[in-house]
Amino acid sequence: MDIIAEQLHCTTVMLIGSDQQRLITAARTALEAGLGVYIRPHVPDLAQPKLLAHLDAVAQAAEELRQDHPEKLTLLVGSEFSHTAPGIVPGPRSFLRLKLILRYRRMLRRRINRRLHDLLTAAAATARRRFHGPLTYSAAGWEDVDWTLFDLVGVSLYRGRRNQATYTDRLRGLVREHVKPVVITEFGCGAFTGADQRGAGSFQIVNWFAATPRIRGDHPRDEAVQARYLGELIDQYNAEGVHGCFVFTYAMPDFPHRNDPQHDLDRAGFGVVAVSEDGSCRPKQAFHEVARHYGNFAGHDDPASGTRR
Repeated sequence: MDIIAEQLHCTTVMLIGSDQQRLITAARTALEAGLGVYIRPHVPDLAQPKLLAHLDAVAQAAEELRQDHPEKLTLLVGSEFSHTAPGIVPGPRSFLRLKLILRYRRMLRRRINRRLHDLLTAAAATARRRFHGPLTYSAAGWEDVDWTLFDLVGVSLYRGRRNQATYTDRLRGLVREHVKPVVITEFGCGAFTGADQRGAGSFQIVNWFAATPRIRGDHPRDEAVQARYLGELIDQYNAEGVHGCFVFTYAMPDFPHRNDPQHDLDRAGFGVVAVSEDGSCRPKQAFHEVARHYGNFAGHDDPASGTRR
């Protein structure tokens, strides 16, 4: 947290996880480091009644912490419920539901919107019974959310080949259409040639079914691609009046950096820090690019420049 605050010059961190106690402990540590905190419970594939019960417990713990740190805590009710929560589209697992949405999104749109609205209405009511600070949600790009339920508009907005031509219009539309502050809850890409064209799909160059997961095909490591992508979008968000943005992400230990190019999974991950198998960490070019941009905001009213952790 000290590195995120002092070296990356972040003002805010988003904490994501399923363990309530770890979330609150991490939030307390971040607050002590001088960071604002967005708490985001993440319990994919949990049945909706249990999801709401978990949210209720997190909201209560978050409110207790908020009372000691007013104006510093924001709670998210969750993220991308259209595939992370069972019951909105068919499928036993989040990954399979996501594949179904990506393939048949137009056919499923009305069903997604109707069932998503019902769940978000219940989630917002559950959270507000306990938590009395700002509330939001991390929406997928295809989700149509009723933002009257929340205090901020939160959208994951990756740029890639498919939406490159329309990305700026989409961003401007979000800011123009909403009186409430707009926060980009995720953006990022991998660190290899062409990762900027893949955006959120950067991880797909990994063959996860191999005995030891390995990189498919020829994707040379190129940290400059990731650094340039993040820098461009931070500048764009600032120019378009976005309230805040969260780089995805600080580090991904499940995508270890290895010297063997075929098994260097870090290039397919989104971390601005590379983590080796022995646990050692190294800042990537993206780390220094993010630090430079956020450092330029120091002393200005920039409420939520941050990174996910």
